[in-house]
Amino acid sequence: MSVPRRTAASLSEEEALTGRIPPDTQPAMSGPLVVPEDRLPDAAFVPVPPAYGKGSLADVLPSVSAVLGVPDAADTLGLREQLDGVDRIAVLLVDGLGAHQLPVAAPYTPVLNELASRTLTTGFPSTTPVSLVTVGTGVPPGAHGVLGFTTLRPDGRLLNHVHWNDDPDPAAWQPMPTRFELAEAAGITATQVVRPEFEGSGLTVAAYRGAAFRSATEGAELADQMLEALAAGRSLVYGYHADLDKTGHLYGVDSRYWRMAAQGVDRLVDRLVHGLPPRSALLVIADHGQLNVPASARYDMADDPALSDGVVAVAGEPRVRYLHTAPAATPDLIAAWKSVMGDDAWVMTRDEIIDGGWFGPVPAAHRSRIGDVVIVCQNRAVALAGGWEPPPVGRLIAYHGSVTATEMTVPLLIART
Repeated sequence: MSVPRRTAASLSEEEALTGRIPPDTQPAMSGPLVVPEDRLPDAAFVPVPPAYGKGSLADVLPSVSAVLGVPDAADTLGLREQLDGVDRIAVLLVDGLGAHQLPVAAPYTPVLNELASRTLTTGFPSTTPVSLVTVGTGVPPGAHGVLGFTTLRPDGRLLNHVHWNDDPDPAAWQPMPTRFELAEAAGITATQVVRPEFEGSGLTVAAYRGAAFRSATEGAELADQMLEALAAGRSLVYGYHADLDKTGHLYGVDSRYWRMAAQGVDRLVDRLVHGLPPRSALLVIADHGQLNVPASARYDMADDPALSDGVVAVAGEPRVRYLHTAPAATPDLIAAWKSVMGDDAWVMTRDEIIDGGWFGPVPAAHRSRIGDVVIVCQNRAVALAGGWEPPPVGRLIAYHGSVTATEMTVPLLIART
């Protein structure tokens, strides 16, 4: 095995040794926003369609399953040759580690820098719950039905997929079998390693059902639990790490604390790479990238009555906003949003965005989860929903969810014994 070389990152000694993130992680509710430079090139803002069936997050676990011998699993990513002789695979998902964030993180991630790398796309929207279920099921979002950070339920209530228990029933709301269930049925031991508070949550059940649960709160514990599960034999092990995304939202990509979180990711991957048992491999993926949003590009429904005229429910999130409307209100609402946002958004009907293939095929049962009007933000803009969602949402620094390359493209990094 080729062992990546570690070097010192340019952080303070205490930060480098501990990677501690300050306990006060609530964004300020007043005062000017401090938005660091995230060093994104112009190419990071080009729209990128999801590569379902060619090179997307939906193709990761089917390809891994094919390597492990699960019947009828398609190796769309062509992993068999690279992982020949491997019978146990760990997949680590690093929340927020987009392909365009790798060069920004490079001074603090010497281990990541040396892993074999290629690029995949997320599904749409490029947001955490959508991506986690896309990975876990191995199908596009339209099929599994988790179609946004928040979506409207048939009873008119809003479902936040991150704060979701058992209502609605996750197995009914997300009807597709997971790749962990299929692996277990083929005699492969499947394990998930996530934070203890996620055990039994709606999102966990929707994305990972079939995988035995192990909990881990810190990076070292996450690595140790994943390695212990790998040592059991022919196995598929999945781990989730959230710190990079969290610090990006709160402080911005390439902020001091984001750099600390990036270094923490590198220590985690270093521990995994050096601890891999024989005949094993590690795949590192992400659910989306991020971009920092200046105060001048924040459009708020609360500031213009025309942006909420006829709106009966608001879902989605700031980079992809779902607006559910009263009958006959849609045309005027579309005109209002186009007038206000101009080139900073695509403003479409539900049918238009579905017909564009962004979700993959969407069955009739899932269509109403998408807004009558969909605001897909471009450039560095966000569509805020003052009065409809908690104020801290509008005080974040980095966002994601839309179709730009920095949000839609993610790495696939591979290490093996």
